[in-house]
Amino acid sequence: MQHVFVYGTLRAGESNDIRLAAERHGIAGPALIGPGHINGRLYDFNAYPGLVLDSAAGPVRGDIYRIDETLVPVLDKIEEVVPGVIGLYRSERLAVTARIDGRAQVIDCLVYLVGEEAVEGLPRIDNGDWVVYRQSRQ
Repeated sequence: MQHVFVYGTLRAGESNDIRLAAERHGIAGPALIGPGHINGRLYDFNAYPGLVLDSAAGPVRGDIYRIDETLVPVLDKIEEVVPGVIGLYRSERLAVTARIDGRAQVIDCLVYLVGEEAVEGLPRIDNGDWVVYRQSRQ
């Protein structure tokens, strides 16, 4: 088992809902640990967001799930992460701050990031929350 931080379309109710992705592939459902955040800048790619890691920026909000290892290749396919191929997203293991039982805890998570070069000219999501931002656009 490992943890993943989802901040965009993999969040519950979004177009690539992580729970439904697991179900479609016959993989044990991910267990929601709780809300989390990591410092960075979130950008609008229109149908999905991209996160640029930036320790000096504000929090990007999302959810932390405990997942079965067999779900990682499914997530990689959704995010188009292919070993040895430079694409829009890359995956890294990073420390994400979670709020569990009212206390802040740091959890090592798989996080899908985009590079600085990919966001040039794109609108920044200043509130750091894709779901709130997406709903406000409708």
